[in-house]
This record gives sequence, structure tokens and C-alpha cells, in this order.
Amino acid sequence: MTRPEESLTTHLVGGAVRDQLLGFDVKDRDWVVTGATPSEMVALGFEQVGRDFPVFLHPSTKEEYALARRERKSQPGYRGFTTDHSPSVTLEEDLSRRDLTINAMARNHQGELIDPFSGEQDIEARLLRHVSPAFVEDPVRILRVARFAARFADLGFTVAPETLLLMKSMVQQGEVDALVAERVWQETHQALNEDQPARFIEILRECGALARIYPEIDALFGVPQPERYHPEVDTGLHTLMVVDKASRLSPDPLVRFGALVHDLGKALTPKERLPSHHGHEEAGVVPIRTLCERLRTPREYKEFAVLVSRFHLHLHRFSELKPKTVLRLLVGLNAFRQPERLQRFITVCWADTRGRGGTEELSYLPGRRLEGCFQAASGVSVEDLAADGVGGAKIGKTLERRRIEAITEVLKQSTESG
Repeated sequence: MTRPEESLTTHLVGGAVRDQLLGFDVKDRDWVVTGATPSEMVALGFEQVGRDFPVFLHPSTKEEYALARRERKSQPGYRGFTTDHSPSVTLEEDLSRRDLTINAMARNHQGELIDPFSGEQDIEARLLRHVSPAFVEDPVRILRVARFAARFADLGFTVAPETLLLMKSMVQQGEVDALVAERVWQETHQALNEDQPARFIEILRECGALARIYPEIDALFGVPQPERYHPEVDTGLHTLMVVDKASRLSPDPLVRFGALVHDLGKALTPKERLPSHHGHEEAGVVPIRTLCERLRTPREYKEFAVLVSRFHLHLHRFSELKPKTVLRLLVGLNAFRQPERLQRFITVCWADTRGRGGTEELSYLPGRRLEGCFQAASGVSVEDLAADGVGGAKIGKTLERRRIEAITEVLKQSTESG
């Protein structure tokens, strides 16, 4: 039986080709079709799904097949393009519109590499380099370059100087200001899932985009902290270190986001009080909410980030907390209903202690002790109280008292054991 793609001229393109050359397993494959029309694709059984230009799903594999296209900038912003996807568009013309040379390669069905912009050479040189001057026409590419830098940092990839220069010019010319919130968050969320998300922030800062997209984070750089607790001194540098440690401790993007914004309140400390940052935990709540609302982050990200800002010093100073305060902390984190949130919170706090010069390998005893208190307090339930004949208005106070008693016993044992 003839497969529908056999009637077409198709090439494997983009990330699949790149990842093959890097020795990675290829999970998703995208194809470009030349010399065809939308009606021909539909007639062969392909399902059209593209909104802005013709993209089709293969009737069997469901892989994406896109008609080759040319693009021309027609107005500011990343959507300001006119597109030509006629049968006359060549494969090289399609590849020329892509962002980076390592993403602008193709293979034909014989397995031959088609590499008009030296992407293979840049893979060997570990360079993220733009394909053409048309790079400046799409501000999303700034975010994509930063994200690829985060993905391939462990492999030694760096941004080519000429590409970084173009990115800076795009920021200076205001192109980055045309980015919509949803796209910024989409790229950021993907970056939080990469191997080194801190590198995403570094690249945005190097080209000047961080101040325009994430001014709350950019404001942390240059803000001093007490050297006694933070040998790295600079709050922005500390934040990058915390994100790096959090990424090693957990692949969870929620944990990594909490690490990224946990200290935003320090940028608001009056200069006359520096390098002390008393009260920065609560001060960080407003900029976190502002950032999350501007970028329309999912609610769980905003809620978790606010809790991390508000309570992270509680855990660092756990040995000073009274049993009643420990219970308030657990309730504030909604740990009894969302125990996974407690684990995420502890992970961010642990990363915070490790994200300081000279303390990278510390274990985190406060986290273990809070877990012990949570387990003990969780052992006291409303059902237990009902079995003991406690009911009505007395349930709430009795539950609180017994949980405090359970926490007190755990803290006592911890103190006795040293």
C-alpha cells in the first residue's frame, strides 16, 4: 500500500536532525514539504491544523508536515509577517527563515544531510549562531536562544558574539517590547525544564532583555547582602546559584520557579539599610504577584512562589521556632491538604542554603525536622478526635492542641539527639 508521503517531496528538518548529530534519541520528528498545495495535502489524507500557515498531521503517524514557506517582515512584533507557502518555495528558502544554524538542517529520505548554513560545523564548535540578518525580525528568537543556551550548557554551547550583538540591538530598538505575556511565559516554562535554567536568565541579562521582560529579577543584580551569610554578596548572583542548585535537586519547574523569585523583596530594601534585608520575605510578595499577573503564569506558580518568599526564612531558622509556630508554618503551606507542596518548599529552601559561596555541599537538617513534625502532626486526625468523643466547636481547638503536642515531642527528641 502506498504511503501518502511517497507522493510528496519531504525532508526531515529542525530539532530531529540536530539531535541526531548530537547523538540524542529523537522523540519528535517534523517534516517540510516542497512543491505541494494545501488541497493536495488534504486529498492525500493529511489533517490541516496550522492556524497561521499550513501545517498538517500525517494520517497514520500524526507527525507534523509543514509546507515550505517564505516570510517577510510587514510590521513590528513577532506576528508581523506575511507568509508565502506556494509550491515554488524551495527547501533552502524555508531553512533560511529559521532561528539558529543548528536548527536549519534537513535530511532527505536517503539520509543525506542538507546543511546550507553550516549547522553541523556550529554543532562541532558548540556555537548558537543565527542563520541570517532576518533573525532580528522576530523577538521570540531572543527567548529561544536563551532557552537553547540553557538546554545545551552542559555540552559547552555558547552564544556566538555576533548573535549576541544582534540580540542586544533588538532590545535597544524595542522589538522585545512587542512580546506578549503568553509567549514569554511559554518560553520561560520550557527553560525551567532545561538542564541549566539559570543560563536562560544569564543570556537574557547579557543582551539587556531581562530588564525589559523580568525587571523584578534584573533589579536583584548589584544589590549587596551580608558577606557573613552570602560570600557571593550580590543578590542576583545568589539567585542564579539557587536556581542552579534547585535544578540539581529537582526537575520540577515549580521548584525552579520558586527558587528564581524567592528573594525579589531584596530589590526593594532601602539603600540606607543595605546590606541588611530585614523583612524582605513579606516585601517579596508584591513583586511576585506583579510578575505572575503580568505574564499570566498558572495560579499554582504564583501561589507557591508567594509561600516560598513569605516562609523560607522560617525554615532556615527552624531551631528557633516554637511548636505552635511550626504548626502555623505547616498550615500556611497547606501541607495537610497538599503534602507535595511541603516537599517542594523544603527543596527550594535547601537550594537556598546551598546557593551561597562555600556552602554548596551542606545537608539540610531543618528540612528533615520539618518533615518529622509534619508526619507527627498528620498522625492526629479529625477521625481520631471523633472516636474520643470530641465534637462540635471543640474539634478545631482540640486538633490544634494535639498537633502541637505531637510537634513538641518531635522537637524534644531532636534536641536530645543533638
